[in-house]
Amino acid sequence: MSEAVSRRTAMRLLGTAGAAGAVLGAGGCVASVPPGAVPRKASSAPAPAAAGAAESAGAARIDALLERLTLDEKTALLHGARDPASLGQAGYVPGVPRLGIPALRLADGPAGVRVDRPATALPAPVMLASAFDPVLAREYGRVLGREGRALGQDVLLSPMANLIRTPYAGRNFETFAEDPRLTADLVGEMVRGIQDEGLIATVKHFALNNQERGRHTVDVVADDRTLHETELRGFEAAVAAGAGAVMGAYNKVNGVHACENKPLLDELLRGTWGFDGWVMSDRDATHSTVAAIGAGLDMEMPGGTHFGGPLRQAVRGGTVPEAFVDLAVHRILTTMDRFGLLAARPAARPPRNAAAGARLARKVATAGAVLLRNEHGTLPLTGAAARSLAVIGPTGQVPFVGGGGSAHVVPDGAAAPLTAIRQRAGNGSTVRYALGEDLYGRPLPAKLLTPAADLDDRSVEAGRSWSHEGEFRLAEDDEWTLLVHYTGQRPGVRLDGEELFPVRQGVAERYAGGLLGSAPDGMSVRRRTLTLKAGTHRLSVTARGGAKGQRFRLRHTTKATRAADVAEAVRTAKAAHSVVLFAYEDATEGSDRTSLALPGGQAGLIEAVAAANPRTAVVLNTSSGTTMPWLARTGAVLQMYYPGQEGAGATADVLFGDVDPGGRLTQTFPADEHATPVGGDPVRYPGLGGRQEYTEGVHVGHRWYDAQRVAPLFPFGHGLSYTTWQYEKLTVRPEGGGLRVEFTVRNTGRRKGTEVAQVYVGPSPDLKLDQPVRALAGYRRLTLAPGTAQRVTVDVDARALSSWDPERRTWVLGSGRREVFAGRSSRELPLRAKAVVRSR
Repeated sequence: MSEAVSRRTAMRLLGTAGAAGAVLGAGGCVASVPPGAVPRKASSAPAPAAAGAAESAGAARIDALLERLTLDEKTALLHGARDPASLGQAGYVPGVPRLGIPALRLADGPAGVRVDRPATALPAPVMLASAFDPVLAREYGRVLGREGRALGQDVLLSPMANLIRTPYAGRNFETFAEDPRLTADLVGEMVRGIQDEGLIATVKHFALNNQERGRHTVDVVADDRTLHETELRGFEAAVAAGAGAVMGAYNKVNGVHACENKPLLDELLRGTWGFDGWVMSDRDATHSTVAAIGAGLDMEMPGGTHFGGPLRQAVRGGTVPEAFVDLAVHRILTTMDRFGLLAARPAARPPRNAAAGARLARKVATAGAVLLRNEHGTLPLTGAAARSLAVIGPTGQVPFVGGGGSAHVVPDGAAAPLTAIRQRAGNGSTVRYALGEDLYGRPLPAKLLTPAADLDDRSVEAGRSWSHEGEFRLAEDDEWTLLVHYTGQRPGVRLDGEELFPVRQGVAERYAGGLLGSAPDGMSVRRRTLTLKAGTHRLSVTARGGAKGQRFRLRHTTKATRAADVAEAVRTAKAAHSVVLFAYEDATEGSDRTSLALPGGQAGLIEAVAAANPRTAVVLNTSSGTTMPWLARTGAVLQMYYPGQEGAGATADVLFGDVDPGGRLTQTFPADEHATPVGGDPVRYPGLGGRQEYTEGVHVGHRWYDAQRVAPLFPFGHGLSYTTWQYEKLTVRPEGGGLRVEFTVRNTGRRKGTEVAQVYVGPSPDLKLDQPVRALAGYRRLTLAPGTAQRVTVDVDARALSSWDPERRTWVLGSGRREVFAGRSSRELPLRAKAVVRSR
């Protein structure tokens, strides 16, 4: 028997050894047999005979390819490399042309396909989630899938299934919710949508990557029950939906790096859940060769530091059996074959449908708009309010499309909200604008420096350099923000001998946010705020043209310019009947927020404008929960998150009442910085000594607020409508191993409206386990005409009534008399009833 056949036989025999019900604790990282199972379908439905025959033929084809691959060719399939014809995507894996194995291109894409060409910039996933609509999530996925294929990609690094555990986390906008059930529903449908179009979906970041701070090194400690009942739900749903790939996280999980964590990758993911795709690392998240491939990591990205030469040496030296390599290659090729990438004649890539993408982007942005506050009919803008308007704030004039980092997408175009508001208000209206806060700075006065120099728009030719040094004098202490705008290598700017814009390490240098990192004309921007003492200061600037030449400018703001901006905004507000004030917070991959307050001087701006005109509606383009000490002064607050390329039109649709704000919060907004599940406890966040503990257990998000009886600013599920709603006639009865919940929702107002009816269940008296006070069990999104009613049915399945038993290592049904609640949010539940859940 040949060596290749022996390895193939070993894979078939040993690949069935997945362990069910694994405990996700620290353990040995080096497997004694190849980890995981030969791929099996996630669906529980039996495959038709034709499908079974096709799978058998595919398996035989993969086996034949494996026999012909050399070790060098195999390992080349297990790590990224430089793309000789890059499309600007995140990753590339060379194929094996002599055997007809094509290259793989992998693109970032939580809110659009991130390449060097325009793509549809969809609203952030957190805004999609706010619609509480799995059907819409599938549509969103299909746009991503089609565009990914059209733009030359094979794999999309999306969706992100990590929970929103802390409002400080920098990537909360990229994911969905604090609630495990809602996250699971939406992740599963997004995966199906992406893969409906022939693109391989990659669910990430497996697991417990719930913050950016210390993400490369932190050891996240969570017990088995906490994992299963919270963070893992979304990943399990992705596997059940047939996700082709899983991305391992940077962090450690219970003492072991996620990308070499055998209990996580092998025993749970493959053994218990039956995952049949491949596992790749996050960028530079592979920490070893022997331990990583032994634990079940199949692909290192973006290079071959561990799975290139070191893996070949390990195989030849006997520390890694070649069967491990074969199994990893088998998983990758099998998934490629499942998506038709190994076919003799692969399916043609579809053309990009930009118009369809734009329509879906606007649909999602209106569906996910959350009206947090609306006093005295401030919204919608009708009558005099629609004819005399002031628009205030920098993001009223500059469209805030999306967050920074791997979620950043270059759209075909994006209108400014001011433009959309003016168009919607019409010719008979007056719409004034005031900046309110200057994000990009004013030119330095021409005679500020001695000797003088014009630093506002300078060009440096290719291969040349330019420098200037001068002094300026301040008559009194001041606070300045200095900003450098540039098109090439960042100029050096030194103030009193200190470099203001040093090159930072890692993603902190690459990712500067979706709004603040570039000027409206596309120039890169860096800023620094500092306190300057009265007296003389020395400023020097050095710029290099590089290979292509560049332009740069140096700008600033001061206490005086900021005060002038606020004064102008107040005058503009007083002159109008109503005000729409746009506020922002620019989150990005690579860093967490340092405060839940709006950045800069925005709180003072809102206070001043609302004092001048109480009919002020604040539009929030923010990533996550925000504290609002200014709330009581405002007339309305509309949460629009990062609304994508069609955000301007969608915002106008909601402001003027062309659509009802149909979104509901998928995360609790805290009343203050400390009133959160991790507030004031550094062990929970950000961790102490490199170790973080999820001691809140199953009480994530709104469950914690209920358990601790803490009043939030706005609860999970909250969102107002332009009409009014009534809930009545709740009935609950056992059905199909779960409960059938029925109630009537009535539109009691004068307008057509959209409601998200929510069902929660209380704890089981029979389970001796810590349980949530209330857990989300189901929901229904519905639209009703004024005066009409609908009977709503929500089937609560057995999983929603179950808890994870860490001793039995399985889900156990929470039997006994359970309380069921129905209403508009986790804190507005007018209906309640009890029903007996019986063990089967």
